[in-house]
Amino acid sequence: MAPMPGLAVIAEAGQTGGYSEEGRQMTSTAGPRRLQIAKGLAQLRLRSGLTLEEVAKRSGYGKTTVGRYEDWRSQTRPKARTVRLIAEAAGGTAAEIAALVRLAEDMPEGWWVGGAVPEWLHPLVMLEHEGDEEGAFAPSVVPGLLQTPAYGMAIHLAEQVRQPLDVVERLVAARIKRQDVLTRENPLHLWVVLDQAVLRREVGDRQVMAEQINHLIAQARKPNIDIQILPWKAGAHAAGLGHFVTIRSEDGLGSVYVEMLGGGLYMDTTEDVKRYTVALDYLRSQAVDTAASLKIMAAELKEYEK
Repeated sequence: MAPMPGLAVIAEAGQTGGYSEEGRQMTSTAGPRRLQIAKGLAQLRLRSGLTLEEVAKRSGYGKTTVGRYEDWRSQTRPKARTVRLIAEAAGGTAAEIAALVRLAEDMPEGWWVGGAVPEWLHPLVMLEHEGDEEGAFAPSVVPGLLQTPAYGMAIHLAEQVRQPLDVVERLVAARIKRQDVLTRENPLHLWVVLDQAVLRREVGDRQVMAEQINHLIAQARKPNIDIQILPWKAGAHAAGLGHFVTIRSEDGLGSVYVEMLGGGLYMDTTEDVKRYTVALDYLRSQAVDTAASLKIMAAELKEYEK
């Protein structure tokens, strides 16, 4: 059976434990495992021309369970046995099934599960944890991956006005923990387009802002972090909808997160990912380059240090 283009579990990639078919490696070691499992199961079913009901009946599980396993945003942690039975019912080859099962067996429990990270944010943290590249447009506040503890505290105190202080402190600690992806052995490459208005919006107080901009300047000098400022003079721009994030993996899987009040919207269709990727490309072209961006941040910093 010829592999279906885009089926993550049969992409040529690195060694994953010896599962192969005619020398072809059956899964990628890069990219979010939950996303690979979900997309792999869904594409096996589509390739076989089966409905959710048919796969459910063949696998012995309910339609709801099969649907959850095909949805990477689900909070359900995939069980190897369930992945195997659904993949078998969906018509996967022995090598495809083995690769999907291996992904489920090797998937670590995320530190964010059961912690201070809100459930609606789990998919984003998971994508950051296992992704390779993240692009972001930030029109109102500094993105979480670049916030200082003091800035993060000020943001959370404004957003969580009815939460006890200890709850807010745990939320801030979790946000800072997320930043580990920028300093791990193979760090996430972060490319942010920051509206100049973010630098002018006084979050906390002037001291908090001075510390935050200093941090942005230091981060922007790291090889895996690019920060471009979208200046006032840029005028109308390509993303009037607000804060959004694009994340991609080496295996080509991509997703989009759009921030909303009290939650977020996740998209992973080819059309949605392309639309937001193109929007981010236009924003980068409208923003000043990284060297000029450093100068703008330094000038804004001086204003807070007066």
